[in-house]
Amino acid sequence: MEAECGNSKEAISVATLRRMPTYLRYLKIAREKGVENVSSVTMAKDLNLNSVQVKKDIGFASKVPGKPKIGFNVAELIADIEELLGCYNIKDAVLVGVGKLGKTLLSYNGFKNFGLNVVAAFDENPMLWNTEINGKVIYPVSKIPDILKQSGAKMGIIAVPKSAAQEVCDKLVSSGVKGIWNFAAAHLNVPDGIALKNEDLAASLAILSQQLTEILRNEQLGAAKK
Repeated sequence: MEAECGNSKEAISVATLRRMPTYLRYLKIAREKGVENVSSVTMAKDLNLNSVQVKKDIGFASKVPGKPKIGFNVAELIADIEELLGCYNIKDAVLVGVGKLGKTLLSYNGFKNFGLNVVAAFDENPMLWNTEINGKVIYPVSKIPDILKQSGAKMGIIAVPKSAAQEVCDKLVSSGVKGIWNFAAAHLNVPDGIALKNEDLAASLAILSQQLTEILRNEQLGAAKK
């Protein structure tokens, strides 16, 4: 899967896009420390990434080539990456499912740094209706069409149980949502023209567990050889 890069005629891969927030966080920390210029080699070393890959990634975002022995201007590179990620183009979203995960997502203020603004939330629990979390009003799920029409939001975040995920997805799509960010442990079917991103927390944990097991195994083998 590829996306069109605003600063280049080439296509930027999803893998590259996924690394961009990491670069952005690194650069903002560097800026706070007073760093004015940084090279892709230094970034790669500090982030423990491949220097060739980092140089290629930064090349997609930066409008100005890095200078020999100086690198990139940190402030300019931050602005270029934010533009590439759409951080200046705030996207309104709604969230469905105000359980523990949903409440955590509603309480997180960092989404705005990446151009996402949650305008409302929905849940089936009447005890939550007309209450607020982090300034976001919680409505009945039946109000999804009305609130989406009023707000114009085109993105939906799903944080409901697996059994309810497809029904919620269908309701969001029929109400005008064009992008779905799915945190439910469910495979969703969406029509053509709808963007879907699944966050599989179980899969991420499985990968982390496998990596941890491998590290511990190597440490044990190393200790046995001493």
